Amino acid sequence: MTRVVLAFSGGLDTSVAIRWLQEHYQLEVVTLTVGLGGDLDLEASRQRALSIGAVEAYATDATEEFGRDFILPALKADALYEGVYPLATALARPLIARLLVETARKTGATLIAHGCTGKGNDQVRFDVATAALAPDLKVIAPIREWRMSREEEIEYALRHGIPVPVTQASPYSTDENIWGRSMECGVIEDQSRPPPEDAYTWTQSPLTAPDEPEEVILEFEHGEPCRLNKRALPFVTMVEELNALGGRHGVGRIDMIENRLVGLKSRELYEAPAAVILHQAHRGLEALTQTRDSARFGELVSQTYADLTYNGLWYSALRRDLAAYVQSEQRHVSGEVALRLHKGSCVVVTRRSAFSLYDIHLATYGGGDAYDYAAAEGFITLWGLPLRTQSRVQPLTPDLGDSPEKP
Repeated sequence: MTRVVLAFSGGLDTSVAIRWLQEHYQLEVVTLTVGLGGDLDLEASRQRALSIGAVEAYATDATEEFGRDFILPALKADALYEGVYPLATALARPLIARLLVETARKTGATLIAHGCTGKGNDQVRFDVATAALAPDLKVIAPIREWRMSREEEIEYALRHGIPVPVTQASPYSTDENIWGRSMECGVIEDQSRPPPEDAYTWTQSPLTAPDEPEEVILEFEHGEPCRLNKRALPFVTMVEELNALGGRHGVGRIDMIENRLVGLKSRELYEAPAAVILHQAHRGLEALTQTRDSARFGELVSQTYADLTYNGLWYSALRRDLAAYVQSEQRHVSGEVALRLHKGSCVVVTRRSAFSLYDIHLATYGGGDAYDYAAAEGFITLWGLPLRTQSRVQPLTPDLGDSPEKP
């Protein structure tokens, strides 16, 4: 019998998918559960897959690899989709896709399946990553085909005796890994309502967070965080501690209207305390150690890197080439940043680096000022030369549209 490897999270969609793939395609279902941090119980998930009907069930903890090979490169690139979203789910998908391919090779499966809907971005990420890594494997997306509503899925699960961690009263669709947690569906879709407090599990409400602010100190070497409050920590451990610390102060909540790749807008809620803190610190240090041209070109690199990741093109040549550029331009992004956490805010308060381009003797207006004021006049003359030349032969007039009083 033909085998399919299903990316199995243990949630509603993939739990229902096991039974549906058996009924509608007569397939032997092999499941793979990938741990990327968070509260996912790998063994419980594996046993649940077997109890629902999987012929084989695998589970693996890939948190360390996720942090090293996916999160860190994105952090060094300042990759935030639409300047806000730290890409927690988007970064996980190419890794899971690669592990699905490896499991298919190991078990003799010729198909891969995932629990993504036809309206989301994840379907693109899984399908495109699989095509890049193993174009001979066909991808099945049951939810794209069955078109059940979330309520109908719950009824299907109850009818078939499938245990799922969701109820009609709280039908949020969530995804989480060490870099962040996402929430959608249910009352979240109503734009006239504020985010429901019960959707959040990682972060304290800023309204009830501690009244006293707390400062944290992060140290970086070549763009990578290496110490938290003077303690050398493995990256994953640091992220775990910052998630707890930031969450206690209500830091890391994101409520955004997101432009999905498939062409629609969606309201997305995220919790990402560590990601928000580390991105803020990293950019604060870059401001101190990068030239103006590098910083401005970096904005284009960051946006492109984030778009490629969000759009499922992690394995593209352009993303890899940008990663190589980022690795080079991070060579002087080393130093220390202090941040203040307070009732949902995260603010850089001090920065220090041996590679700082900030020269107090040039910047100061006080004693010790070494700036050459005489040179400024000549600089301004040359800087304004093209404009003076243009205005002499192409004089500006109000009818060219530069007058604010033009009707």
